Amino acid sequence: MKRFYKETAVDAAEGGFRVLLDGRPMRTPAKAVLLVPTEALAAAIATEWGAVPEKEEIKTGLLPLTRLAATGLDRVPGQREQVIEDTAKYAGSDLLCYRANNPISLVERQTATWQPLLDWAAERYGAPLLVVQGMAFVTQPAQSLARLRAAVAAHGDLALSSLYNLTHIAGSLIVALAVTERHLTAEQAFQAAQLDDLYQIERWGDDPLAIERRDGVCRDIAAAARFLELLGDARLRDAAGHNEGKGEA
Repeated sequence: MKRFYKETAVDAAEGGFRVLLDGRPMRTPAKAVLLVPTEALAAAIATEWGAVPEKEEIKTGLLPLTRLAATGLDRVPGQREQVIEDTAKYAGSDLLCYRANNPISLVERQTATWQPLLDWAAERYGAPLLVVQGMAFVTQPAQSLARLRAAVAAHGDLALSSLYNLTHIAGSLIVALAVTERHLTAEQAFQAAQLDDLYQIERWGDDPLAIERRDGVCRDIAAAARFLELLGDARLRDAAGHNEGKGEA
């Protein structure tokens, strides 16, 4: 589909802010009005659409904030518990808990980068996680898993769409939660999630396919982090209200 509108704008509506295309409210793929809780997020989505060149194809890959919002409005409300489970389960096999045996330089880098994040999560959520070296699986404390699940469930539907993406991309719930809590920047999250790959590149060099894949990971993490930042305190369910995702008919 090519760009069919001339102007983008934002206006306040009951329950949040809408994005307008030539004065008409933008709708999600499920035909709900795209209604978000902060003006900053609505403005950023409008900017995405405003950046589409005249008469050019609208490429959804260049609209990451729009896609996250639409997912949070259309898909998360109807399967909220499943999204929470699919996100929280990463704590049981979190990337940060599985360390190399060697070389020592990699072991030291993992410890220096990952252990402070586990320590932060243990203090922030009362959820210490066990660390193991090598390929052996470690069963995490049930209480820690329950508390981390509660941290996931505290997010509203819109934030859950981004938190799920971050967790899946990073392979780490702890990294994703650190981003939502503004304990990590997007760049720091990327460095933590890609630590092993970046280490191997330093030793053996890079290749075009790996660069392309890594650039995609970097963009996806940055988009998810920005989405959460633009949500602000509305990322949490109590702050966002329980009516999010119920756009106007």
